[in-house]
Amino acid sequence: MRQIFQELRVGKTEYAEVPVPTLFPGGLLTQTSNSLISSGTERMLVEFGQANLLTKVRSQPDRVRQVLDKMRTDGLLPTLEAVFARLDQPLPLGYCNAGVVMQVGQGVIGFSVGDRVVSNGPHAEIVSVPQNLCARIPDTVSDEEAAFTVLAAVGLQGIRLANPTMGETVVVTGLGLMTVQMLLANGCRVLGIDLDAQRCALARQFGAEAIDLTTGVDPVAADLAFSHGRGVDAMLITASTKSSQPVHQAAEMCRKRGRIVLVGVTGLELNQADFYEKELTFQVSCSYGPGRYDENYEQKGQDYPLGFVRWTEQRNFEAVLELMLNLFDSCQTLTILRRFKAKSSQSRVS
Repeated sequence: MRQIFQELRVGKTEYAEVPVPTLFPGGLLTQTSNSLISSGTERMLVEFGQANLLTKVRSQPDRVRQVLDKMRTDGLLPTLEAVFARLDQPLPLGYCNAGVVMQVGQGVIGFSVGDRVVSNGPHAEIVSVPQNLCARIPDTVSDEEAAFTVLAAVGLQGIRLANPTMGETVVVTGLGLMTVQMLLANGCRVLGIDLDAQRCALARQFGAEAIDLTTGVDPVAADLAFSHGRGVDAMLITASTKSSQPVHQAAEMCRKRGRIVLVGVTGLELNQADFYEKELTFQVSCSYGPGRYDENYEQKGQDYPLGFVRWTEQRNFEAVLELMLNLFDSCQTLTILRRFKAKSSQSRVS
């Protein structure tokens, strides 16, 4: 089968022929139908691979400290060998997959061969994924639509942490369009901020207000106008940048005791005065939700009790698919109502 990899040392992206992955207990083997590119995450990985060694070192200070610690204990040459061996390992790209179950591993519950599922599987013709990182696709949701599920779950987890209520004002900077749509569905007023005019135009079509920063508009002034001079209730940062400016700007735009959630990746040189004077809350969102990076949950299939952890990774996937299903049903209902109205008008004319 074929799969896409990124070589971290030289920055080369490769479409390679590899063996079919192994089916493990508690997992599924699925045939890919659609695989979505995450432009932010995957671009970041490609750019990291293409950077020179010095730039790689500067961009990962935590890893540098780990390397220095290893050098003190193991010596210079073994450490360098380990570092270069790590860089030589091809990195699978992709984490938004839709496909059909080919085989079901031992102990799997709730999935059968032939089921259409979404998962965080990579860009590959066949993927092996744990059952807690999969969710079944409703019949009326297409594979192409379902491929957006995992990416949308990242935004959904950020929304859950911000905990917006109906009627609250929320700013989405970096303009994650799926995040905007979910906030609107939650009854929020939404302001999007981006450098991309096309994304701003799409956000307006969805029903949000939007600011194109390339036009020279002052985002803080626009935020105050949007929030009637109060400052917004919450801020979701879905941008990808090394700058700490989005966090500083978010603090300026929030009301007193507002909430800021970082969904994307930014610099984190925080100004204490920004947060102290307004008693702001700042939180970093972790990927798709509770269970992420927990080996017992992801690899061993040990689910969290629903009564204590309502929204896990898998349940966030299911919630996104349910939103897609309801949106389809709403559009279908709207079409029927329009047809009914048109027929009624024709009957009155005749």
